[in-house]
Amino acid sequence: MIKIRPLIEDDYVKWLEVYRYYAEHYEVSLTDAGIKATWSWLMEPNHPLNGIVAEIESIVGLAHYRAMPSPLRGMHIGFLDDLIVKPSARGSGAARLLLDELKVIAKREEWPAFRWITRDDNYRARSLYDKVASKTDWNVYEMTLED
Repeated sequence: MIKIRPLIEDDYVKWLEVYRYYAEHYEVSLTDAGIKATWSWLMEPNHPLNGIVAEIESIVGLAHYRAMPSPLRGMHIGFLDDLIVKPSARGSGAARLLLDELKVIAKREEWPAFRWITRDDNYRARSLYDKVASKTDWNVYEMTLED
C-alpha cells in the first residue's frame, strides 16, 4: 500500500536518493550547496517550498510545491516544482496519489488551481498529466544571466 505524507527531517537520506533520480532525468548536476539549500528550504516551516512523499516501505516518490501569486486572479495558486517516482516504483500509482494529495492541499489552501511545467518529451509523465489536468497553450521562456 502506498502512503502519501509530508516530508520530515528523518527523510533526508531517502529523499536525496529519490531526488537524485529527478536531477538525472533532467540532466542536472546536483551540488552539495544546492542540495543543502533545497533541504533547508523544505525543512524551514516559514519557507514557501513544501514537500510530500510517497512511501512503499521506503520513499519511492516526492513532490515539491509552493504557493504562487496569480496577479490576474488576485490570489495564490499552487505550483508544482518537482515530481518524481523512482524507476522501480513507476506504474505503482504513486505519481497519481501525489497529484491527488496536491489537489487536497490546494483545496485546503483555497488555491483555485495547480500549475506545473514538464519537458515536451516527458511522454510517460505527460500521459498521466493529460488524465488529471489540462495542457495549456502557454510557452515557457527562461532568460539566463551571463556576463
